Amino acid sequence: MPLVLGVDSSTQSTKALLVDADSGAVVEQRTARHPDGTAVDPRRWLEAFEEAAGPLLDRADAVAVGGQQHGSVVLDAAGEPVHDALLWNDMRSAGAAADLVEELGGPQASADLTGSVLNASITVTKLRWMRDHAADALGRAHRVLLPHDYLTWHLAGRPEEATTDRGDASGTGYFSPHTDDWMPDLLERAAGRPLVLPRVAEPAEVVGHHGRTVIAPGTGDNMAAALGLGLGPGDAGVSIGTSGVVSMVATGPSADGTGMVAGFADATGRFLPLACTVNAARILDLGARLLGVDHDGLAELALASVPGAHGLTLLPYLDGERTPARPDAAGTLHGLTSATTREDLARAHVEGLLLSLADALAAMDAMSDASPTRALLIGGAARNPAVRALAPAVLGVPVALPHPGEYVALGAARQAAWTLLGSEAPPDWPVPATELDAPEAGPDAGELRAAYAGLRERTAGWSTPS
Repeated sequence: MPLVLGVDSSTQSTKALLVDADSGAVVEQRTARHPDGTAVDPRRWLEAFEEAAGPLLDRADAVAVGGQQHGSVVLDAAGEPVHDALLWNDMRSAGAAADLVEELGGPQASADLTGSVLNASITVTKLRWMRDHAADALGRAHRVLLPHDYLTWHLAGRPEEATTDRGDASGTGYFSPHTDDWMPDLLERAAGRPLVLPRVAEPAEVVGHHGRTVIAPGTGDNMAAALGLGLGPGDAGVSIGTSGVVSMVATGPSADGTGMVAGFADATGRFLPLACTVNAARILDLGARLLGVDHDGLAELALASVPGAHGLTLLPYLDGERTPARPDAAGTLHGLTSATTREDLARAHVEGLLLSLADALAAMDAMSDASPTRALLIGGAARNPAVRALAPAVLGVPVALPHPGEYVALGAARQAAWTLLGSEAPPDWPVPATELDAPEAGPDAGELRAAYAGLRERTAGWSTPS
């Protein structure tokens, strides 16, 4: 029985799954924590990889890494980090993003060139920030990698040429999903100097070996999740974790000048338009903390209120937001009255989370070549009973709940199996899911979305109080 190892090196932890390559059944899994923060020494990821994946690696016939997108791993000529890696959720590069968008000719020009309107999450903006604020470190730089590239490179013994894949590369801001080519001139414009880039591997290429173990290209975490879920036509993956992510597989590239949808590539040769919110599970964390309850208690309170929370609406841009691009925003709670209850406050937090994802889903519908007809709900916050109960109405499409699993690591394992088996397409692994019941008849969810949209527009331009 061939075994493959799929690794998810995420913001918070490394998760490793040893999987039967033929059936997709998980044989064993391990995890290790990452340091907190939005800037991390990437060598800590190597330590977490060794703790979580190391004991499984010798048993695997192939391995692939799905890594958090966008992180800037800048290395010197000896392959050592010159600076902590700035992660996707580090908002310090918001000003750099605005400057680069202007230099490229505006939002639509940015989207046409890179697939996305550059924002503070995207790698190229981190390099501009380093040029302006960490020039000494950048002056020692030789190459720049993404988190998954860095781990794959170490797995392969740190060869002279590192590799990446087109899916993760499409989130850098200096790769064109339209042409599948790097844009080194754009990188040099941002960083003020040239840097060595990894080679872009084919989707199921063998990029190296670790002992007898075949190394697959790996990919970004969102691309790996799409593989793990086996997204088909009309399926929208909706992940509620540290970030909120809505993604769909598409046959052609997209270029959304509004900035709501990032026009990424996927890990199979197709495309993965994606909308990402910085605030997701933390919205529920805040509601639970304010009310002095745990997540089950928050759900119980929320379900005891009514749709619309008696007019209470939460715009949950707590510490800035990416979709829409409001890096300086704060959360806004509108509609408080003397009759507002704890139940209403809980309901507003759950509805605010789902309404922000409904915004992303609507943007996807406008940009994708296939309208979403079903949402596949995953992530830690998808386990919340109130989220499950309210999602079909608020999102406006049927919702399925895939059985609990580590879908990024599973998608990386599926890529590893594809590479190992040499097949024309990834293996067809089953993804069991439960269809959620439609909500009972009640106020039109369109009214909720309209109230939310009105608050969103009225607060445009507001910033975090100093």
